[in-house]
Amino acid sequence: MNTNIAGTIDRPLTHDPKKQAPMKPSTNEPAGATPEDFTMSGAMDSRQNRTREMQLIPEALARAHMHELLHEAERDRQAVRLASARRMQRRAERASRRARRALAMAVMQ
Repeated sequence: MNTNIAGTIDRPLTHDPKKQAPMKPSTNEPAGATPEDFTMSGAMDSRQNRTREMQLIPEALARAHMHELLHEAERDRQAVRLASARRMQRRAERASRRARRALAMAVMQ
């Protein structure tokens, strides 16, 4: 290996930290500050929100399914009540006709 060639980040000249060149802080950034390009909070927040949304999709689907089942059950109950009411109405009309006929027969005699 030629010692005149400078090392790279991926392939440093040596792995011994004492023999590597010291890192110099940049003059246009305050010491200890992370450059804006490297802040991942926005990306992490959106990724976490996306992950949370993805985890909640089955729950939302189940909730929508149960909501639909409840509405369907309510429609079925209304249909049963309506059929029962019509049946009772026909029965009442028949009873009314019988009573009218019996009254007419009683008046005629």
